[in-house]
Amino acid sequence: MKVSELAARSGISPSAVRWYESVGALPPARRTASGYRDYGDEDVARLRLVVALRRLGVGPAEAGRLASRCLERGAAHVVPLLAGQRAEVARRRAELDRLESELLDLELTLTAAGRAGTRREPAMPRTPIRVLFVCTGNSARSQLAEALLGAIGGGDFAVLSAGTNPRGVHPLAIRVLAERGIDWSGARSKSVGEFAGQPFDYVITVCDRARQACPVFPGSYNSLHWGLDDPAEAEGDEDARLAAFRRTEMELTQRIRPFVEVARRAAGRPSPATAG
Repeated sequence: MKVSELAARSGISPSAVRWYESVGALPPARRTASGYRDYGDEDVARLRLVVALRRLGVGPAEAGRLASRCLERGAAHVVPLLAGQRAEVARRRAELDRLESELLDLELTLTAAGRAGTRREPAMPRTPIRVLFVCTGNSARSQLAEALLGAIGGGDFAVLSAGTNPRGVHPLAIRVLAERGIDWSGARSKSVGEFAGQPFDYVITVCDRARQACPVFPGSYNSLHWGLDDPAEAEGDEDARLAAFRRTEMELTQRIRPFVEVARRAAGRPSPATAG
């Protein structure tokens, strides 16, 4: 077959076929008596493998060697490469999912801030912004969120946390907060039932299970969801589990800082840096 047919069957252009030949990924073609390149079905199979490997990020020369081994000895040589690429694809997909979640959270926060700004009465400008964090056990994520928002937001916020099935404050949550200079040793797990009759400006769930089981509170409030992995479920030795709690603390800090500014603007009050 001619180069144009090989290119069409391989899904690339004739010039790309010649380039793969020039870099050694495809063996030089046989020549007909008239001097034209002549290709066979084996060249089609080889070039298809090379193109597929290139799409996985393999260099042209290595793709040519792997394609030759596959045709000569079977696909066993490529299996580890495919497994590694599959893991990389999964990692990138997880990063994209997390980014999408972050963008959605920001959109919801900004929308909620707009609603809060339209309904808040200017006659009570210094009323603390009431926030309730909810998760399942009120052991790690919501406890960290309560402590961090209280520290970052200061007196502008009245912050509480609760769980749908409280099970005690995790000691590593207390330890991570102590690293931030926050003494959380006297904290306790609380049930959402304790706050069933109280109004809030924001109710923020930090796990999917709590989102589904979160009760309805009185009055009008903004409901937000920050999906976070539970550090209390991390496996490994103490250093590995402590690292998981530190990651959660960092993720919460990254979410809380912009939330504080948005909630303050929605409440009609300047941040401390711009006040006065």
